[in-house]
Amino acid sequence: MKVLHVITGLGVGGAELQLRSILQHTRHDSEVITLYNPGPVADMIRSDGGRVRDIGMTRNTELSALLRLRRLIRDGGYDVVHAHLYRSQVYGRSAAWLAGTPVVLSTEHSIGETHLERRKMTPGVRALYLGTEMLSDMTIAVSGTVRERLENWGVRRKRVAVIPNGVDLQRVAFDDTARQRIRAEFGVAPDVYLIGVLGRLDPNKQFDLVIEAASALLSDKVSLLIVGKGAEQEHLEQVAREHGVAGQVIFAGERHDVSAMLSSMDLFVASSKQETFGLSVLEALANGAPVLYTTCPALDGLDAGRAQQVPSSVAGIRAAMAGEAAAGQRPRIAEPAVEKEYSVAAVTARIDDLYEHLASRGRLRTMWRGRTASPATASPATASPATASPATASPATASPATASPATASPATASPATASPATGENKR
Repeated sequence: MKVLHVITGLGVGGAELQLRSILQHTRHDSEVITLYNPGPVADMIRSDGGRVRDIGMTRNTELSALLRLRRLIRDGGYDVVHAHLYRSQVYGRSAAWLAGTPVVLSTEHSIGETHLERRKMTPGVRALYLGTEMLSDMTIAVSGTVRERLENWGVRRKRVAVIPNGVDLQRVAFDDTARQRIRAEFGVAPDVYLIGVLGRLDPNKQFDLVIEAASALLSDKVSLLIVGKGAEQEHLEQVAREHGVAGQVIFAGERHDVSAMLSSMDLFVASSKQETFGLSVLEALANGAPVLYTTCPALDGLDAGRAQQVPSSVAGIRAAMAGEAAAGQRPRIAEPAVEKEYSVAAVTARIDDLYEHLASRGRLRTMWRGRTASPATASPATASPATASPATASPATASPATASPATASPATASPATASPATGENKR
């Protein structure tokens, strides 16, 4: 099958790196289009041999970008268009529907309780999201928590399939040589206990709580490593100065060597206020590090012995960190539950199966819209009942009713209803 992924940009982030991992493991012919800001992850995908194009959006409400995207999708003859992140969901689902693409779906990576990708959930944001959702066949939720939030927002349960993010086990495996190299780079002695956080420097991550909690523990034998960049850096540096620990807090900036950075740490702390999945927690566990976390939907119901949930407070985080630091550096043991449940190869196979399942029952819709699905996308050979097994797309999440003409009719979701011209906040 020929698959086009549409994503807002390809700066370094969880959804962007997850897309790269999917492209590395998919069995289908895949390409990527960004709305703007190709960024470092685009270079990574190209270095893997993938194709990335940028349509060059310059503002949020750009109808000409919708028309450019529609033309690229139509001319490309794609069997599947898969959108990621809010703005590309609004534009990508609309353009794919207008182009007559047989299968249209998206992945919801970042819906929180009050914000969607750091934008407030205003009535306008919700209307655009739900209007363009009606132009698609399915939304992939990366966790049960995300599915519940989508349902609360108004997306019907039968139009949501839960497929988690995948962990690239090789990319995040512990590397002792890299550990020594990173510690030498930042002047951290082998016997220093290094607490670490990793992610975008964003208020939701609450890294200021970690700095304040660690301030009573930091010394010449305990340091804190902050990996990432973002608008919060100046504030975080100020917090470190206010608590007198600026010399023990290392700001590493944006890094692409995730395995090396995780390997350098003795304790990983994830302090987010809200999370839709918690990929960094799984990566740290796959690296063999002990983990403290405030929220991580990916660990719900999972027996992960090295992960400890802590209160989202300075006192709660400090007490747990003190206990780990007192125990000292531990041998690295990768968490087997993560490998069993979240390997990226298995997760990508489930996504590929879903494409084929949706294509197998999409002929009626595509004929109604003036385009018949190609034999390659709709033949029994590529979309056997096995691809719609409960593990990949259960009847509850991928029933034929989800792709009936009524769900995508002009009367219910016309291009005017889903027009990007209503506007959104900049990412």
